Amino acid sequence: MRIMIADGDKLIRSELKTLLTGEGYDVDLIADGITAIKYFRRYEYCLVILDFQLPELDGRSVVRQLRKISATPFIILSALDDEENILKAFDLGAEDYIRKPYYPKELLARVRVVLRRYAASQSRLPKNLSYDGLYIDTSSHRVFVEDRLISLTPKEYELLLLMASNPNQAFTREMLLNEIWGLDYTGTDRTIDTHIKTLRDALRPRDYYIATVRGVGYKFDEFSQIPFRHER
Repeated sequence: MRIMIADGDKLIRSELKTLLTGEGYDVDLIADGITAIKYFRRYEYCLVILDFQLPELDGRSVVRQLRKISATPFIILSALDDEENILKAFDLGAEDYIRKPYYPKELLARVRVVLRRYAASQSRLPKNLSYDGLYIDTSSHRVFVEDRLISLTPKEYELLLLMASNPNQAFTREMLLNEIWGLDYTGTDRTIDTHIKTLRDALRPRDYYIATVRGVGYKFDEFSQIPFRHER
């Protein structure tokens, strides 16, 4: 299994390589954001660990580029420990956020959890999902509404895929947070409402598939064919 380490600090790159190769992983060390994108397009990785503060091209921009072409999981490893940067990482689709300085054993444990979770999610996903007027290609992360390709953020896509893969199942906000943002997420469950709203906007006129379950949360209603007014 091959892992990319993208960090501007040479010492940290060296430490991480020693740590991860000792666990049997193949590791590529990258010093800047532009090189990270070049390597990602050239090789197949099971995981990317990167810092937000990369030379040449910052980590946020790197992640946005990677997400356009792949669903490979990534972990942010950063000295930035403020809430804004942590929330931004999860909004971009990060599987985890590890603060520097890190504990080696904890980092390895988190890497194993991310890889197990990603492998499990891939194994149980169908290649595509098709409903009336809605098509989800899980291999390319593309979503079509009435044959029109729509643009979704990583979290919007993950929410849609989770619910569409489990049609008619009611999800509480807490369940959605745990599944999509992870157990370490420190924000409020109101972020779910915000993402549901923007997801519905993107899915119009098929937004009625995302139904509100009063007193519970949300579900993907595969039998709903008639648009209705959603609770906001």
